[in-house]
Amino acid sequence: MTTLSQQLQRRFGINPERINWVTIVFWTIGIVAIVLITIGAARSIGSGRLSASQWRDLIVFGLAQGGVYALIALGYTMVYGVLGFINFAHGEVFMSATMVGFYVASSLQRSGMWDGQPVLSFLIVLLVCMATSTIIAVVVERIAYRPLRGAPRLIPLITSIGASFFLQYTFRGLFGAGIKSWPAMQPLSGFIEIGGFRILRSQALVIVAAILMMIGLYYFVEKTKIGKTLRAVAEDKEIAALMGINVDRAIVMTFAVGGAMAGAAALLYSLVFRQVYFFSGFFPGIKAFTAAVIGGIGNIVGAMIGGLVLGILESIGPSLVLGGFGVPAFTQLKDVVAFLVLVLVLILRPSGILGERLSEERA
Repeated sequence: MTTLSQQLQRRFGINPERINWVTIVFWTIGIVAIVLITIGAARSIGSGRLSASQWRDLIVFGLAQGGVYALIALGYTMVYGVLGFINFAHGEVFMSATMVGFYVASSLQRSGMWDGQPVLSFLIVLLVCMATSTIIAVVVERIAYRPLRGAPRLIPLITSIGASFFLQYTFRGLFGAGIKSWPAMQPLSGFIEIGGFRILRSQALVIVAAILMMIGLYYFVEKTKIGKTLRAVAEDKEIAALMGINVDRAIVMTFAVGGAMAGAAALLYSLVFRQVYFFSGFFPGIKAFTAAVIGGIGNIVGAMIGGLVLGILESIGPSLVLGGFGVPAFTQLKDVVAFLVLVLVLILRPSGILGERLSEERA
């Protein structure tokens, strides 16, 4: 039979023997925040300020936004799962694909192919974006991270921040500091009817494409030989090397796959928001990192779920919670909601939705 202490630790991550005043303060903050969120949501829904269709539109937009976050978050969580550090340059890997993809899309528009053959144009730009981000991710790994493979984790972390700034200002020097406006794809304008609901075509494309890519990646990691190799290296690099696995090649593949997902996210993001510049990878990158933490850093499925959850909460949160308290210009505070969710997760469940506690696993 398990004791009450073991049940608390297994279900909620609470070890009664380690409870101190800091833990009590953190949990008090979390409980107060949950109470305030509940009150704000009740007031907002009770006021009838938004109709059911408006709430639905916010949820659909949140799913589209969350799909982009999830694809970027996969790069963070895969690198962390294999190397154990956060690659903060991953947001700029995403940005590089948006910038290069803009010039390819603009060329296709000038040729008339962008609107005349939208499916082929989409596939061409998708391949270019994925190739760009994959190449940059692999180059960053080879130049910036591989020489530091045996260094303490703090050093690669600092290096990743430096690589992030390097990529930002390299692309600023190459393409300028101005905002680039992606060409609108005519077939993606307007709405489609799905089950009696009207959804923007661009949002429907993002949701469907993101879900298909996430399913494909899950199958790749879980069912293919390369995926099993990546999981083996993530589990124990030394043992994997003794079993004849080329660890360096597996790590390069990890960066390549994460970069490819970021490239796909770059195209979907650009089709919805349509404005990119050298700094456009910063906030999506931070949000994707937040999504990875929410889902459980190092867990691929957790990153997918965390991205979708964050996207929905960021979309409906300001109207649902802040609007209930009469906060002025609450629609401009979506970033506050996103990072409040991160703080609550770190307080109430530091391992994330699907994360595992290593201390329990090794016990």
